[in-house]
Amino acid sequence: MSLEIANANVNRNITLAGTSVAIFTFLLFFLYDRYLSGEINAVLFQFTLAIIVSVIFSLVNSATYYYGTALTLSLPPGKTAATFGKAEAYWLIGYSLLLLEPALILFTVRNLLLVGLYALVLWLSYLYLTWLQFKRQTKRE
Repeated sequence: MSLEIANANVNRNITLAGTSVAIFTFLLFFLYDRYLSGEINAVLFQFTLAIIVSVIFSLVNSATYYYGTALTLSLPPGKTAATFGKAEAYWLIGYSLLLLEPALILFTVRNLLLVGLYALVLWLSYLYLTWLQFKRQTKRE
């Protein structure tokens, strides 16, 4: 994979994740009151929220792997152990917190604890997968 393709994949995934967070927020804003009053199908509403949380999880995780690929492609051979500095750490923290946002929103509103727990489990899974990815990429040989 070329550096340009890896960078384009990171940008695409970040855009899609941001769009998904916006859809998630608007879904809660416009449909949550109807969910509470019973005007909409409660099971379908929660399933839809779970799907959106899954999409955000997948896009963020994918972008993290593409980002790691872009970093290793841009360095001279043998320098992959030193790929992550301050800028990379800030990016990782910001992106990880972006993925936590759906869980926090779901915990904030009433009656959506189950979907909130699901979002939190996905976030913890993301942290674990990210740790494994960076551990492998920064392994000293």
